[in-house]
Amino acid sequence: MLNTFERDGISFQYPAGWVLEPDAEGDAGWSVTVQSPETAFLLVSLQRDANNPAELADQTLAALRAEYKELDAENAVEQIAGQLAIGHDIDFLTLDTSIACWTRCVETASGPLLVMGQVSEYERERNDPVLRAIRATLRFEEE
Repeated sequence: MLNTFERDGISFQYPAGWVLEPDAEGDAGWSVTVQSPETAFLLVSLQRDANNPAELADQTLAALRAEYKELDAENAVEQIAGQLAIGHDIDFLTLDTSIACWTRCVETASGPLLVMGQVSEYERERNDPVLRAIRATLRFEEE
């Protein structure tokens, strides 16, 4: 069974066993997190005040670098819902646990959108495919 999130022309589906939590809301945009029963999560954040997806991807990477000094990142480009998405594939350590993270930023009719997935090494095999499946359900309405 799948649940559906919809807002500002942006929608995606996520597993019924995962919890959707609104994080922030304001004139500049909004954020929601979809949390797995373990520690994996997906963040979807509309950032109306970002100039473009490339800038948003760079700002997100800079924020992660400030938090995690031993961070490795590679540029990533792909299609999400037929739109060019740019971001990074990232690995870092926290509390002696390896974390895999990816960011993708895409332009929508409502503004630049950040999609970020994160999973620990202990649950990567189970939950990384779920995070990617959720990302694959993203849809954007045109103006």
